Amino acid sequence: MDERRTVKVSKYLSRHLRHQPERIGLTLDEAGWVEIDTLIAAATAHGFRFTRDELDQVVATNDKRRFAVEGSRIRASQGHSVEVDLGLSPVTPPAHLYHGTVARHLEAIRTEGLRPMNRHAVHLSPDRETATRVGARRGRPVVLGVDAAAMHRDGHVFQVSENGVWLTEAVPPGYLRFPAAH
Repeated sequence: MDERRTVKVSKYLSRHLRHQPERIGLTLDEAGWVEIDTLIAAATAHGFRFTRDELDQVVATNDKRRFAVEGSRIRASQGHSVEVDLGLSPVTPPAHLYHGTVARHLEAIRTEGLRPMNRHAVHLSPDRETATRVGARRGRPVVLGVDAAAMHRDGHVFQVSENGVWLTEAVPPGYLRFPAAH
């Protein structure tokens, strides 16, 4: 499968496993899982055909490990805008986490901090490189530091998804470190 096809299938899976399962008649269970055969049949019935081999390749080669397969089921690892319970336990975060964004969002972030927007949690990266890649999807990236140790001490809860993305309800502005140039 060529890279363009891989990206197309990955985006299709993200859209329907994270945001709009009902659009193709899918019903995710409470933890976000759906039978792979059901997903493939629903996609085919709605004009987007892909094979189990293509799905397995997308799951195996996705650099962000966006999807998890367990037996005959698949789910998105995080990033849902539909209600799911990923069953993640609270964990102690590293001292510092990072968030990639773009300059046009900085004014609001300075005032309001990081909010989940249409998702269930704020997504944080374990390192600057990952946060830079995340921010670059929307333009020239700006990487913010997050004092996760102080947040945790102050009672904020953190979870980490299967693919290493750190999740928390929100990051108040006082825990953020902005680059000097911004």
